[in-house]
Amino acid sequence: MRAHPGSGRPQARRRHPFLSVAAGVGAVLMAATACGDSGSDDGTVELRFSWWGADDRHSTTQQVIDLFEAENPGIKIVPDYTDWGGYWDRLATSTAADDAPDIITQEERYLREYGDRGALLDLGELGEHLDLSGIDPLVAESGDLDGKTFGVATGVNAYAILADPQAFEEAGVEMPDDSSWTWQDYVEISAEIAEATDGEIVGTQSMSYNETGFQIFARQRGENLYAEDGSLGFSQETLTEWFAITQELLDNGGQPSASESVEIESGGPDQSVLATNQGAMAHFWTNQLGGISASSGRDIELLRYPGETEHERTGMYFKPAMFYSISSGTDHPEEAARFVDFLLNSNEAAELILADRGLPANVNVRAHILNSLPEADARSAVFLSEIEDTIVDGNPPPPIGAGQVVEITKRLSDEMAFGNLTPAEAAEQFMAEVEQATGAS
Repeated sequence: MRAHPGSGRPQARRRHPFLSVAAGVGAVLMAATACGDSGSDDGTVELRFSWWGADDRHSTTQQVIDLFEAENPGIKIVPDYTDWGGYWDRLATSTAADDAPDIITQEERYLREYGDRGALLDLGELGEHLDLSGIDPLVAESGDLDGKTFGVATGVNAYAILADPQAFEEAGVEMPDDSSWTWQDYVEISAEIAEATDGEIVGTQSMSYNETGFQIFARQRGENLYAEDGSLGFSQETLTEWFAITQELLDNGGQPSASESVEIESGGPDQSVLATNQGAMAHFWTNQLGGISASSGRDIELLRYPGETEHERTGMYFKPAMFYSISSGTDHPEEAARFVDFLLNSNEAAELILADRGLPANVNVRAHILNSLPEADARSAVFLSEIEDTIVDGNPPPPIGAGQVVEITKRLSDEMAFGNLTPAEAAEQFMAEVEQATGAS
């Protein structure tokens, strides 16, 4: 199997107020050509805005829409939302029917698919109505494809280790020093916790279900999940090593068994080993700290990923929580741009959204709302500020078909955990299936 070494696009670095302020708070798809007439008899411009999420996000977003409409009486925003499960089928269907929403919430796995097929506007051409100058430089180019900006980050997250100090204490094991711990430390600590508690508390939840963890692991080795051209950016040896860590944790009891892991994964974050007080560590996004802490009833802490100091390059990165995009078929690109500008750059909008779409991508807006964040989100902001200077760059948008990689990752992880594949076989099959799904070579 041919490997394709690569890394994310280097991005400009500049100092901004993130650190100082945070420290103070301690698909089948066709190109869309038209959205139809979205005006009204009285001259009001109507724009559809699509997003996914739960009821609290819908309620908050409606408040933001009301605020925008009050400031822009000639524009009406029509909400178009659903849950994550139905969002992408709905968006693909409406886009294929030339009825895409004017403003579209995107996710990195699908951005290239819509951008490459001409369904999105180049936001860089809307500079008079959309100011992107305040976007965090670590994610400012994350929505760029072939010199065009098809999406702008709503906010930033980082993938990290969430740890329960109480579980460590009950096991009589010291919390790791996350400024220097290695992957071998992670394996040994997990096994030690399980052994000390006779398996009542596992050291960690399975890490192999989410390809993001491997993305960090590969970046630590100067590789990447995907290269700039959408091909695989890692070696088979690196992926085998990653799967071998999970195999070792299964063998030493540091993580739940294969059948238990399937059940935990199907239950979502609320059934994680942290949320149910049955484990000491798990892998989650920083913006999930509040929900996990609330479910567990404990003060969960954020830790840097293991292995960040084992190699010359660090692997952690800032991920755009979501993207805002504008349909290429909108009849009103200027008004759509004004609404996206409001979502990104308005302090008043940010006071409502807070960290629901990641910590605001606009660094000045982020600074404005930090003192208003709930306690867990404020701690996430501090954590992100602490790792900021260690982050090297971001990642290129994943290739078309990357949405299928989630299912591939989970299925092969289970096959390995149940003993049907060795780590080397799982790595080889993963690369073959992802290449087929994405057209990478």
